[in-house]
Amino acid sequence: MWKRVRPMSSVGSGAVGVALWLLVGLGLAGPAWSNNGAAPPHGQVLASGLQGAGGSTVGPDGALYVVEGAIGQVTRINPYSGRKRTFAKGLPPALGFVGIGGAIDVAFIDRTAYVLVTLVGDPLFNGDSLPGDGVYRVNSRHDVELIADLGLYSAANPPTEPFFYFLVHGVHYAMQRADQGFLVADGHLNRILHVTLDGGISVLKQYENIVPTGLAGDVGTLYVGQLGAYPNPAEEGKVIALGLLTPDAGRTIAAGVPMIVDVEFGPHGDLYALSQGNVDLAADPGAPALPNTGRLLRVKRDGSYKVLADRLDRPTSLSFIGHRAYVVTLPGDVLLFRRVGHGRY
Repeated sequence: MWKRVRPMSSVGSGAVGVALWLLVGLGLAGPAWSNNGAAPPHGQVLASGLQGAGGSTVGPDGALYVVEGAIGQVTRINPYSGRKRTFAKGLPPALGFVGIGGAIDVAFIDRTAYVLVTLVGDPLFNGDSLPGDGVYRVNSRHDVELIADLGLYSAANPPTEPFFYFLVHGVHYAMQRADQGFLVADGHLNRILHVTLDGGISVLKQYENIVPTGLAGDVGTLYVGQLGAYPNPAEEGKVIALGLLTPDAGRTIAAGVPMIVDVEFGPHGDLYALSQGNVDLAADPGAPALPNTGRLLRVKRDGSYKVLADRLDRPTSLSFIGHRAYVVTLPGDVLLFRRVGHGRY
């Protein structure tokens, strides 16, 4: 079983696994995981009714925070009772005719929350009159402030690798705290950005036909989920380790399951991954994952996965509190899995 060597120096954020049907097309593939023939558990529905649910993280108070992109808010969820309350509102909501976007991930630095917003300001959507795509600071429940305009930066600094794209602002997908700032995955312009709290933006890693998704940080290393690309989604859906000082191609940690949309460290320092599921080859290119084909996975030392739960309905992000795993799904549920890292898992 793969394990992290040292604890992180900063708190990580869950990443958003919302299906990137605007970006790539994926196909059905056989799973590269095993569970010794046992039927995995489905988890308990802790909370429901979230709208456009995406990224999640554990806040400094020990509660779970989830973005609701459809209505432009961050919701605080009691991790034991499932009780919900609005933590921040007034963020740009997803555009109704696009279907995804708006607030897409959340992370904390100390006691201050920051929210990643995407797909609301691109010129393709008449973005000159729309709010900015980027990182927002939550000043209070009703006061949010754009501190880094990733959309304008991306338009002015297009990818250097040759591949087709049509949204000049990109689709900023997940954020991970790093060095009093953030690393941000762009799943359309295929790169990872470094963002500072004073608004500085730079490119850490540029890919060609590789879609980076969920992020998890360790000392000097970034673990990146890769969605996979047609026609070999299972083989190309990976978790890689990327050195922050020398961000080369990276080292493959695990492969063989399509649509890896989040990676997180869990109990005992083990690395976990979230697969949103499979896509029917007969569907339109870039279609979302099929319902009830998602999987919660633990990364094994041999580069494969052990399934901890399957038949999940389009999961989008993963967070841990001790041995309790919290999986957010696109239909708006938060699933609780208890005793992760113990016997039955």
